[in-house]
Amino acid sequence: MTETVVLDDAARTREQRGWYWYDFANSAFVTTTATVLAGPYLTAVAKTASCGTSEGECLTPISILGVGVSPGSLYFYAITVSTILSAFLLPVVGAFADRSSHKKRLMAGFAWLGSFFAALLFFVRDGNWQLGVAAMIGASLCLGASLVVYDAILIEIATPDERDRVSSRGWAFGYVGGALLLVINLGLLNFAESLGMTEGQAARWCMLMAAAWWAGFTIIPYLRLRDREPVNVERTEGGTLARSFTQLWHTLRHARAYPMTLLFLLAYLFFNDGVQTVIYASSVYGSEELKFGQTTLFIAILTVQVVAIFGALLLGRLAGRYGAKRVVLTSLGAWIVVILFGFLLPAERFLLFILLAAAIGLVLGGTQALSRSLFSQLIPRGREAEYFSLYQAMERGTSWLGTLAFGIAHQVTGSYRVAIFVLVFFFVVGGLLLSRVDVRRGIREAGNEVPAVV
Repeated sequence: MTETVVLDDAARTREQRGWYWYDFANSAFVTTTATVLAGPYLTAVAKTASCGTSEGECLTPISILGVGVSPGSLYFYAITVSTILSAFLLPVVGAFADRSSHKKRLMAGFAWLGSFFAALLFFVRDGNWQLGVAAMIGASLCLGASLVVYDAILIEIATPDERDRVSSRGWAFGYVGGALLLVINLGLLNFAESLGMTEGQAARWCMLMAAAWWAGFTIIPYLRLRDREPVNVERTEGGTLARSFTQLWHTLRHARAYPMTLLFLLAYLFFNDGVQTVIYASSVYGSEELKFGQTTLFIAILTVQVVAIFGALLLGRLAGRYGAKRVVLTSLGAWIVVILFGFLLPAERFLLFILLAAAIGLVLGGTQALSRSLFSQLIPRGREAEYFSLYQAMERGTSWLGTLAFGIAHQVTGSYRVAIFVLVFFFVVGGLLLSRVDVRRGIREAGNEVPAVV
């Protein structure tokens, strides 16, 4: 059985508009919690547990299963653990979703479970870093699982020629959501003292609001998207879960028939790890290395969000003229310049820090949106969620090589500058691998329609 996207233009547009809202919903958690607050907050909580205070340097390690871990590296190791777990969980989620006729329910279910874990961060205080680590791992896993299904739905609601545009608009709308909640949270942090709260208490309330935002706005795509029967699914024996494992095994065994798809995934593994580590490290780098407070960090991340709205739309339009691959390669070169600028940036230079944030925003949205739409062209029909599960294992919230390298570099050298410089490697390798991807060949190998501009 073969089903393509909805044929009626008006119906397809309505679903696309509903689909955008999940980017709007989850970006609040990604921006407010994962990017701005969770890293510095968990670092401060770990410092309190280890040294009795969150102020200043803390060289006393905390113990995890008998292994000494620097409080400053704890958050990055937590993200690394979530990714290792994702390597086992997300492909099964993808295989299950491809066989399911209830994709929107799966997406929403994972989103609501993830928002529950995110809400647990409200109860992290007084050196209780263990709950914070568990909450972040749970929320990151659920975010990745929901995005596996969300990204697979893109193929059902957009034609090949529409996907760069639809994906870019989704990312842009997501940045709008992230920016709106940042403005609200920035106001709460600025007036925390007059409201009788400490900065730490205000941060906990901000993370709780992000969890509620994620859960609440997920209702819109849940209501507007429609479920579809699975397509091109291999016949296997057993229940749905058993058939999912069987399908996953078949896909991995036959993946060598799609060498360009695999080469793109390998390239994405490297350059996206660099992107994700910049996202996760930015607030810690700004607070610990550049000595900025929470208000400045919020302004910087808000700058990223606002500029990224226009960056995603601009790069999406350029992709329509020059092709997604060329635009992504150009953006990777810009990322290297951004990293070097951040490495050389002096401490406490506010205007330069905001300029750095604007540069990140300009390339961030387009790199992510176009990578998603480009990969969607390389996936054989009927295995969208399964392939996107591999994609999401390297996507936001589940990056591991970059965060691991960043955490080790800081633990060994004690310098976040050295750690940030290490990330250049990921963009260089990712760009070199991406340059070798023959997109037209990959689309034809997957049995898909070649867009007018590749």
